[in-house]
Amino acid sequence: MTMGLLALITGAIFFGSVAQRIAGIGFALLVAPILAILLGPHEGIMMINICAVVSCGLIVPRVWQQIDWKLLLWLSVPAVVGTVAGSWLAVQVQPAVLSTVVGAVVMAGLAVAVVLGRAQVTVSGQLPKALAGLGSGLTNALAGVGGPTVSAYAILSHWPPRPFAATLQPFFLQLCLITVGVKLAVDPGSVPHLAWWMWAVIALAIIVGIFAGERLGRRLRDEHARAAVVVLAFLGAAGALVKGLVDLQA
Repeated sequence: MTMGLLALITGAIFFGSVAQRIAGIGFALLVAPILAILLGPHEGIMMINICAVVSCGLIVPRVWQQIDWKLLLWLSVPAVVGTVAGSWLAVQVQPAVLSTVVGAVVMAGLAVAVVLGRAQVTVSGQLPKALAGLGSGLTNALAGVGGPTVSAYAILSHWPPRPFAATLQPFFLQLCLITVGVKLAVDPGSVPHLAWWMWAVIALAIIVGIFAGERLGRRLRDEHARAAVVVLAFLGAAGALVKGLVDLQA
């Protein structure tokens, strides 16, 4: 890997870590399209998940008291099913097709969620939570974008942004750990081959990004944090869609 490529990857991971700390999502949404282009779909998604494990693992202790553990459980169990199914499917189907389908479906779902949210439509009960978890696990394994699905649920359930951001950290931590484990089992060659010091530089970018995001987050009002979640979710879905369409034309 060249120094220029490492700089691009490190920069993307830094900004992804900032977004993750502020909004609870954003790491994969911002980084996935870039790493998929620079490293390829399989190695790119694997690196995203490895870095997300580090990022979420560092954030969890800092937001521990704000985590909604009951909601986390309802999201997590279906997400495991979605992750295993998605990881297997990702190896069987052309990556460009997966990325295109995931991006289009998630964008449509987000658009519907925003419209219904503005119309004051509210979802409740356990089924929407389970579906959000299942969808997040599936899309994370397929295209490295698990945030938009739970963001749609957050919009429709009017989930407060601070507990939302906190609860998603252990959720994505376990989601990415499972994804890494399953992908290693079905596709051992998907781990990027980097020198140890390159991994150290990337880890440092994550740490600095988290602390920068924490400082910025203290200055943001709840409505701004909520808007950031929606924008990041749309960007992530759009990135997956565009990447898939470009690859299909190649």
